[in-house]
Amino acid sequence: MPAEERRVVITGLGLITPVGNDVSSNWEALLSGVSGCATITAFDPSHLPVRFAGEVKNFDPTEYLDRKEVKRTDRFTHFGLVGTAQAIENAGLGDTPDIPHDRFGVITGSGIGGIITLEEQHKIYLNRGAERVSPFFVPMFIADIAPGLIAMKYGAKGPNYTTISACASSAHAVGNAFQLIRSGVADVMIAGGSESSITPLTMAGFAAMKAISARNDTPETASRPFDVTRDGFVLGEGCGMLILEELELAKARGAPIIAELVGYGQTADAHHITAPAPQGEGAQRAMRLALADAGAEPTEVDYINAHGTSTPLNDLSETQAIKEVFGEHAYDMVVSSTKSMTAHTLGAAGGVETAICALVVKEGKIPPTINFSEPDPECDLDYAFNQMVERPVRLALTNSFGFGGHNVCLAIKRWEG
Repeated sequence: MPAEERRVVITGLGLITPVGNDVSSNWEALLSGVSGCATITAFDPSHLPVRFAGEVKNFDPTEYLDRKEVKRTDRFTHFGLVGTAQAIENAGLGDTPDIPHDRFGVITGSGIGGIITLEEQHKIYLNRGAERVSPFFVPMFIADIAPGLIAMKYGAKGPNYTTISACASSAHAVGNAFQLIRSGVADVMIAGGSESSITPLTMAGFAAMKAISARNDTPETASRPFDVTRDGFVLGEGCGMLILEELELAKARGAPIIAELVGYGQTADAHHITAPAPQGEGAQRAMRLALADAGAEPTEVDYINAHGTSTPLNDLSETQAIKEVFGEHAYDMVVSSTKSMTAHTLGAAGGVETAICALVVKEGKIPPTINFSEPDPECDLDYAFNQMVERPVRLALTNSFGFGGHNVCLAIKRWEG
């Protein structure tokens, strides 16, 4: 079949975030405007300048993985494996998918990989010596172990790798998987991302660069995208995994089609290590490329899941970019940031937010941007402040931007059969 005729649909989702450990609990919490941010419990944060984050709560990997497997893998990999298991089940593929294994692949994104393991093993090295470092240290730490183990579990012998582009990592993973199916290289791809980087060193590093909010007294309201009082993002952890399939294969096996993935745009700012380009120039180009790839006009877009980190520079430049791309239509769309609830899951954010967009177009319900208190005159779009919006969504975009100037936009279309 010619590449241009191959369409790609989303048939399975897996979600683990600070507001829920599966798709249904996440969706309910997101529509209700629940914050997942609180004082850190994984370790004593009292010596740190910022003592809160968006931790995943009550997560037990042994519900899906055996204890030996859990012991020999990092928490970010636990998220990836469990999120994939959810997505596989959601897609009706079963434990041993009956599809050609050489046309079945895995691409996952992670910005940092197994940093929990790195910090733990470094302490062991310093305090107890080189001979006490775990023989599993390296395979637990490397970011590409997640897709490797996922492939082993499900017999996926097609394309397999990890994308690392900071907070755009898993958006790149989904976009690349989409291109592989559309071009005929693969038929089914597991794609998304996982991240677990809430550690003392990570928190200290982000605090030192003044990137994260310092609202220690009110962590649940700290992530406030597009509000004039925003003072930084909140570090989160979690996983968003998707099953992408070629349309005719999905139809033939009676798959539950959630949405259609129709466009992918990726650019670089070539501007600054952390700050976005003026007027969100790189973000503008990514959105335009995604629309062109989807064969869609700007006026067809009903919703944008914004990168919306709650930092002064990002939220302003993203708003400016949206206005440049969409003109007057920017005021007819709804733009919301689910990071106001999930916190910023870094390399997992693109996978999480693509899954959310798939649910938005399917259900016609848009999660709010919570914690709004004071308007920013320069951020004047409809951000669904503090209240879920119910309206049909034909086409949604999701934006992901990363330190280093990476920009990704994905276009997700409502499935109408």
